[in-house]
Amino acid sequence: MINRRLPSTNLASISKFAACAVVGIAAAALASCSNTPSNDRRGFAPSFTGTEASPRVWGSDGATKTRRGVYKLGNPYQVAGRTYFPRHEPGYDRTGTASWYGDDFHGRLTSNGEVFDMHQISGAHPTLPLPSLVRVTNLDNGRSIVLRVNDRGPFVHDRIIDLSRAAADRLGFLNRGTAKVRVTYVGPANLGG
Repeated sequence: MINRRLPSTNLASISKFAACAVVGIAAAALASCSNTPSNDRRGFAPSFTGTEASPRVWGSDGATKTRRGVYKLGNPYQVAGRTYFPRHEPGYDRTGTASWYGDDFHGRLTSNGEVFDMHQISGAHPTLPLPSLVRVTNLDNGRSIVLRVNDRGPFVHDRIIDLSRAAADRLGFLNRGTAKVRVTYVGPANLGG
């Protein structure tokens, strides 16, 4: 067996490479933590769905632009290994968990081409036609609103609807992050709000 000693320059290069690898792994670990919410109030980064996030669409004054969307049902699609089948469901009436989304998506395009504004009353549903009107009732406190569904989601923990920050605030669960709700389809919504 031949015993070779590596020159010190190779050891220095290896040490630098190892240090860079450790820093790279630590940075990746921290980045993955930043995409994982510490609680339900934070929301999920757009990259969670496995697709590129739409660009933020801002007006010249820094506020979100108003943008007219389109009517959309769409084809079946997959997110995180689960297949969703968009369809007309005039009798849709479900009880389940609602969550809310805000900062990560504020100013980005919704699934039907409108601009998401977390300060407006709106929501996301995985299968209802876009845009639709639904009545959402918080079963914990009895508060109820009719809101515009113009986006797809939520895609986590079998939640049935994701609401804008303003809608969650109006229904009284902004600080809790989730609520048990009843969602009832009202009908199609007009384009442009």
